[in-house]
Amino acid sequence: MTQGIPDPVFERMVTLRRDLHQHPELSWSEHRTMDRIAQELVALGLSPHTGVAGTGIVVDLPGRAGGPRIALRADTDALPVQEETALPFASVHDGVMHACGHDGHTSMLVGAAELLLADPPPGPVRLLWQPAEETGRGAPAMIEAGALQGVAAIFGGHLDRHYPPGVLVVSEGPVNASTDTFRICFRGQQGHGARPHESIDAVVVGSLFVTSLQTIVSREVDPAKPSVITVGRFDAGTASNVIAGSALLEGTIRAQHRSVRDHLYASIERIAGAIGQLHGARVDVEVTEGTPPLINEVRPAVLARQAAIDVVGADRVQELHTANMGGEDFAWYLEEVPGAYIRYGAQVPGRESFPAHSGGFDIHEDALAVGARWLDRVARLAGERLALDPGLLTRP
Repeated sequence: MTQGIPDPVFERMVTLRRDLHQHPELSWSEHRTMDRIAQELVALGLSPHTGVAGTGIVVDLPGRAGGPRIALRADTDALPVQEETALPFASVHDGVMHACGHDGHTSMLVGAAELLLADPPPGPVRLLWQPAEETGRGAPAMIEAGALQGVAAIFGGHLDRHYPPGVLVVSEGPVNASTDTFRICFRGQQGHGARPHESIDAVVVGSLFVTSLQTIVSREVDPAKPSVITVGRFDAGTASNVIAGSALLEGTIRAQHRSVRDHLYASIERIAGAIGQLHGARVDVEVTEGTPPLINEVRPAVLARQAAIDVVGADRVQELHTANMGGEDFAWYLEEVPGAYIRYGAQVPGRESFPAHSGGFDIHEDALAVGARWLDRVARLAGERLALDPGLLTRP
């Protein structure tokens, strides 16, 4: 037994994870990945529905009785990152890597399928392997394809290098931030660098905007509600002796509360417009919504925590150490149905300094066993509780 999982099940998960890691595929291109998952599921005697939302998979498992259907989700896509781990199963594709652990998520859900088949759960369970999480659009595509039809609640999780294997992290409230982007163009008047009085310098206007932007988070938002505004691109000018006539700025907006998210939108537009007016520059502001904040409601989180305690013990269940400002498109599912999202400890000794989305990222494979057990347990527990109280997770 490895972390409570029969050795043959664990070995199959590890083999699958390493195969997927060696052959990563980018968002919307997970064709081999889909086929490989389907191969494993067919070997278990299942009939997976492939091609959902392009390269997703849905498979339904019957329960011992009817009742509410519980969904479990894994994501399957890789990132445009050059691998630098030197692992024997490192990516064979230059510039493409499983640098966020989705190979692990995929494998542990296959392991959970095997556990659920060995001892059928009380109610029906739907397993989702979702493409394109890294774009933030995979979950909406799965929802559009009907993946949540008949689903009462959904659960999932993410591997996390900040915690050792055997630790499960369950928090109520905000878990991930929204991931919106902005694009602002200041249009001044181009001119000679020696005669600034004849021009409206877009570099000056844009620079004032960047510095003023920082006051939104530091002076307008409740410090207890984390948020971030980052300008990641500032493009202006054509030559050293030419005053720029326009400046393009692009950045990201992160918030863990919907009210803060709305406030950030409004403040960015207000400050950009005011600075443009101050200097006589025209301003175009475009904000594009990304994933919403991921918020675990109390009752689903209680179920997720109890399942975690059942799997690893109360002393190994923690809450998030710090606010997580990264995005996660699982949030789209929680906009539709109740559920919860947790973290699986996966720290590899000596590799703690390699964050997700970097070429040195790796996971401790014992986390696969723990994750599979939690997915199995939360599906059973949620099914049991909902059978007794169908309104348990009903939203007010």
